[in-house]
Amino acid sequence: MDNNIRETNNEIKLLGKVATECTYSHGIYGENFYAFKMEVQRLSEQVDVLPVIVSERLIDIGEIKVGSRIKVEGQLRSFNKRDEVEKKNKLLLSIFVFKIELSTSTSKDYQQIKLNGFICKKPIYRTTPFGREICDLLIAVNRSYNKSDYIPCISWGRYAKYTSMLELGSGLKVVGRLQSRTYQKKKGDDEVIERIALEVSLSRVEKVKEIDEKKEIQTSDNDKY
Repeated sequence: MDNNIRETNNEIKLLGKVATECTYSHGIYGENFYAFKMEVQRLSEQVDVLPVIVSERLIDIGEIKVGSRIKVEGQLRSFNKRDEVEKKNKLLLSIFVFKIELSTSTSKDYQQIKLNGFICKKPIYRTTPFGREICDLLIAVNRSYNKSDYIPCISWGRYAKYTSMLELGSGLKVVGRLQSRTYQKKKGDDEVIERIALEVSLSRVEKVKEIDEKKEIQTSDNDKY
C-alpha cells in the first residue's frame, strides 16, 4: 500500500513470532484476507498474544508458519461482532497489516502503537488493591470512508489522574503498547470460560484540540477492517 495514503493517526509496529496457523478470514472486492495470532514478549518476559489480519497480496500466506519471526506495520482496528450466546454486540480488535516481512533479527521483541483520537466515553478512574492508580479510556480514531475505530486504553499513575479529569471529546495523542489480558467469565451455573481482552497500555499522553461538536464520528455495526 502507498505510504502517502495511510492515515498517520493510527500506527502500530511489531516484531515477534507467529503463534497460530494462518486461516481464511474474509474477502472483499476479490481480495482475500487471512488471520493469525502473533506473540510479542515484553521486557518483563510476559507474552502478549495479538490477532493479525493480512491480505494475500502482501505476502505468500504459506510463508506465515508457527514459530517464524516476523515484522509487522499496520493499524489497530475495531469492529462489532454479534455474540449469539450473550445476545449482544462485542467490540473486537485486530491489527490490520500494511507491511509484513519475515525477520532473521535476533533483537528482542518490539512493539509500539501511536494513536491520535478523541475520548468518546467517560473515563473511569480506579485504584488497585495495592493502591496503584488506573484510568480506563475509550478513544475514537477516525479513518477513511467516514469510519472510526474505538480503542480501549488504560493509563497509569500520574497519567491516570490526569486523563480521569478530561472531558468527553478531548483530543489526545498517545503512545503505548497493545497488550493482552486473560480473564475468566462465568457461563451458566457451572461453566467458566477463559477469554482474552486487548487494550492499549499508555506510556505517553498529550492533550490536543477539542473535538468539533459539528463533526460526527461515524461507525457501523457491520464495519469490516
